[in-house]
This record gives sequence, structure tokens and C-alpha cells, in this order.
Amino acid sequence: MRVYEDLRPRFPDRADWALPTVLRRRAELAPGDVYLDVPEEGRRWTYAETLATAENVARALLADGDPGDRVVIMARNSSAFVFSWLGSALAGMVEVPVNTAYKGDFLTHQVRTSRSRWAVIDDEHAARFIETAEECAGIERFWVIDHGGADEAIAALRAAGLRAERWDGLTAARDGELPEVSPRSLASIFFTSGTTGPSKGVAMPHAQMFFFAAETACLTRLTDADAAMVTTPLFHGNAQFMSAYPALVAGARFVLRTRFSASRWIDQIRESGVTVTNFIGVMMDFVYKQPPRPDDRDNPLRCVFAAPTATSILDDCRKRFGVDAFVEVFGLTETSAPILSPYGEDRPAGAAGLAAAEWFDVRLVDPETDEEVPVGEVGELVVRPKVPWITSMGYYGMPERTAEAWRNLWFHTGDALRRDAEGWYYFVDRYKDALRRRGENISSYEVEQAVLGHGAVAECAVVAVAADVDAGEDEVMACVVTREPVGPEELWTWCDSRLPAFAVPRFLRVVESLPKTPSEKVRKAVLREAGVTADTHDRLAGRERA
Repeated sequence: MRVYEDLRPRFPDRADWALPTVLRRRAELAPGDVYLDVPEEGRRWTYAETLATAENVARALLADGDPGDRVVIMARNSSAFVFSWLGSALAGMVEVPVNTAYKGDFLTHQVRTSRSRWAVIDDEHAARFIETAEECAGIERFWVIDHGGADEAIAALRAAGLRAERWDGLTAARDGELPEVSPRSLASIFFTSGTTGPSKGVAMPHAQMFFFAAETACLTRLTDADAAMVTTPLFHGNAQFMSAYPALVAGARFVLRTRFSASRWIDQIRESGVTVTNFIGVMMDFVYKQPPRPDDRDNPLRCVFAAPTATSILDDCRKRFGVDAFVEVFGLTETSAPILSPYGEDRPAGAAGLAAAEWFDVRLVDPETDEEVPVGEVGELVVRPKVPWITSMGYYGMPERTAEAWRNLWFHTGDALRRDAEGWYYFVDRYKDALRRRGENISSYEVEQAVLGHGAVAECAVVAVAADVDAGEDEVMACVVTREPVGPEELWTWCDSRLPAFAVPRFLRVVESLPKTPSEKVRKAVLREAGVTADTHDRLAGRERA
């Protein structure tokens, strides 16, 4: 049986697996090489400049704070986000990246759960914290990134009784000692989906953040001769520890774009001399559907990390853009990536990769008994590390959820996979009720709670239905039982005001009752199997789906 054999981290001594150590080592080895390249800002920072700026931010954070403090970062892609992340790490603090679409309960849950003391935010997000000032009372100070409205945002925050100042002040030169940061220290809390409860904060130690980045560097064969571009948001792991951090590990140039544009994608690759980039969800399909150009192959791109890979268009994309390799992994924020695809090798259709057996134990088990299933049969993916600190420390502030997920000393992913006799793993379905739409993790529970807030709704069950594009992941469907008649437009408007746009259900179905077990638990598998029925309302169609 085959396994993935190419995983050799660039820093072999595990005592070095902390971001401050990696950044300082790179600044020592190649101080004049460019690390951070932000074309929309017209700025570049060398490794030495990156370290100096990050150290200034760290000292500023420590002026009132302490190692171990949590720092909310709610910002669009920018150099300020990067330096807030790096500075937090050098200060021994813990970054808490928050999705910029979040508001209301989605936002306050993450602030309260992480018990964050400090916040770095874009100016346009100040109003959301003012509206939830009581729930976010633990935040002692805001640093506001200026996108044209910082002064107004700071004035509004101060008027609400909150301490606030401009982010730029964090970068001023300062003296002061910085703490030693251990690979075992908590580095980040990334929130992932909830199913039967609110979203969970994955506690990631420095060693895991490094290892995830090292995996990606090996997967894409990233070196100091490469330029890696990201267009996905830095508050997601795909951009941060699977793009920005791998570039740091490899000594490459990191090209940060503010957002994804399918029509501009190939131009951005050429403009910045990009050799490696990534896709998540439908991005690959969106690029493929752009009108072909005669010069599509005229670019330096050699590798695309696509998760998941849209296999139906893979060969056409490779030929059209002249890409050497499309690579993929199957992993979670909790586990790093236990399954990876070999560089440049043709995979069986639908295969995610091979197990990194030197680093992880990987099994497929019966989700009821935890007994391993035979080769070829579908089972739940369970994972445990063979090396300390390369997986999560648990769910921050949620010991019961941690114990549930790590039962029998294996992390239970809730994902159904199968393995063939050669060793290739294939994603089949989700056992859990979490959803993923266009690269965003969505908590079915949190969407249900928002819908249930409408007075006409008595019961609600949110499930995933298949997207209509390859690698599009899920669409969101809400099945509701109502107390009184209510139209779909009214429910959609209700959701718009309470949910991030990506979490608003595309499909609404009003039913007389929800299918339940004898213990009154909703049988979501029945709803998923029924899918989009004739009486389901489709928001994109604007009419009942026939």
C-alpha cells in the first residue's frame, strides 16, 4: 500500500517550530530578500524589514498586555493584518482571526469564547463592536486600520466608552525585550463550524501552525526562488498557514492580494511573477469559465494547490495555463493534513491523496462502533499524530466538545471517506451537519438559531445540498415548520440582517413537520436525501423550483 513520502520539513529540529524562530532565522539568512509583496498597496517588505516591523508591533502590544493574551483580528487582506499576526506571535500572544462578514451573535460568540483582551479591526467594522459593546466588554483596546474612515471610527468607539487608536501607532520603533515563544505555546484560535452547538475555536500551538505550513511547502515544492500568491482572506487557514506561512518557511516571496477576481487572476499571476497559488471551492471553476485568451499559457505559474480539485476540468486547466502540477490535501484545522497528493503525479479521479503515515495514524472506522472498516468500504476518517504538537490542543474553552471529538484517543473528523487497495483516499460525504460553501465553514446550528428568531418559525433544520458546479461544495437549505403563513422573501430578508451573506440559505422549504427519531432528534439525513424538492424555494431562481 502506498503512502505519502515527500514530507520533510525545512526546519528539521522540532525545537525551532515556532513562528518567531522561523521569522528570525529567515531574516538572518536572507535579510534583503522580499517576503511581503502587496501590489494593491504598492509596497514590499524584505525579510529584515518584516521582522523589524513585527517586533515593533509586538513591543507595542506588550506595553499594556501580556504573553498569552488573545488578540482579535477582524480585517481584510492588508499588510496591517500580516503584521498584526506576526506581531502577536512575537509577543507570545494568541491571534483570533474573525471573519469580516460576522456580526451580532456570530461575532460576540467568538470574542466571548476566546476571552480576547485586544482587537485589531478595519475602520468599517467599528460599528459592529459598538452595537455589541456589552457582549464584547472584555476587549480593553481597539487598534483601527485606516481605509479612509479611521478617525470617524475611533471617535465613535471612544464615544461608546471604548479605548481606540490608529493601528499605525503599533509600528513605531520601540525598545524592549520580547519573550521566548515555545513550539508548545498557543499561537492561534481559528473558529470552525458547529453542528449541535455554536462554532468551536480550534486551539493551534505554534508547532502545529509551523507543521501545517511545512506540509504545504513540501506539497508545492516551494523554495526561495518562488513567489506564492494568495487571494483568499487571511482570517482563513487556507491563506494564512497554507500560503503566507509556507512562504516564510521556504524563504519565498509572499504576494498578498486584497481579494479574488476570476477575470483578473491570470493577469495578477503574470504581473507579480507568481509561481505557486491556491484555489478553494469554486475558484477553480470560476477561473476556468473565463473566456480563453491566446496568451493564457504565457505565465510563470508551475503549481496550483486546489482544495478540492475540480477533476472534471483538471486536464483542461493544466493545458490551458501550462501548469506543471495541481496538488491537494485532505485535512482539518484540528488535524493538519494527514492526507496529501504527490507532486506532479496523476491521481485516480476523485482521489484526495495518500496518508502521511510517518507523521499520522489514519483509519476509516464505523462511526457507531469506532471499529475499522475493510478496504474499499466507506468509514469515518479518524486521525492521531505520531509526533507531539502537530495537531490541535482542543477546542478553546469547550472541554466537553473536545472530549467528544477526541474520543478513544482519536480525533473524529465527521467526514466519510473510502480507501482503495493502493492507498488512495476519496472523500465521499459528511457524517456531521456542518456545511462548507465557497470556502466558508458554516455552522448549521447558528443558521438555525437565526431562522428560529423569526416569530412565524416554530422549527428549523439546516442541511447541505449539492452545489451545481464541480468542487462547489455545498448550498445551504433551511427546512422550516411555521406557526403562521410566512413568505420566503420575508425569511430571506430576516436572514440577511442576521447572518453573513455566505450563510443565508439559498433554498427554503416549508414542511408540516420535520422527520425525527423516537428521542425527538431531527433526522437530517432524510432531509439531505430528499434534497431540493418541487416545493422548495430557490432564491437564485426567484420562483419555486420545478
